[in-house]
Amino acid sequence: MTATLPRVESFEVEDDHLIRKVVPRRGEPYEHRCSRASFEQVAHAINELGDETFTLKLLVKREDLPFTQVAVALAFLKERDIVDTRYRRNYAATDSAHLDAMTEFCALAENS
Repeated sequence: MTATLPRVESFEVEDDHLIRKVVPRRGEPYEHRCSRASFEQVAHAINELGDETFTLKLLVKREDLPFTQVAVALAFLKERDIVDTRYRRNYAATDSAHLDAMTEFCALAENS
């Protein structure tokens, strides 16, 4: 019996873009990017929604941004506990989602 490798996800900032790198359990590794401007727009949108729930699809439509860029931003915000997911719905996990998101983005940029 062969062991199943875990899915690995990591983030870095390069050339003012958030990069999400994924090594899936099966298949080829891939990476997607999100510009800083798109990331900040997503963070503002989440902040503006306050206590309202949201989905990836809602953010894409509301902000008129590419699906992949919103998905990268949202994955990073979930990893950093700025967004919480319950019952397939997302919630801001902090009262200052934009400020917290930009703090995490800048901290990662310094360390990348």
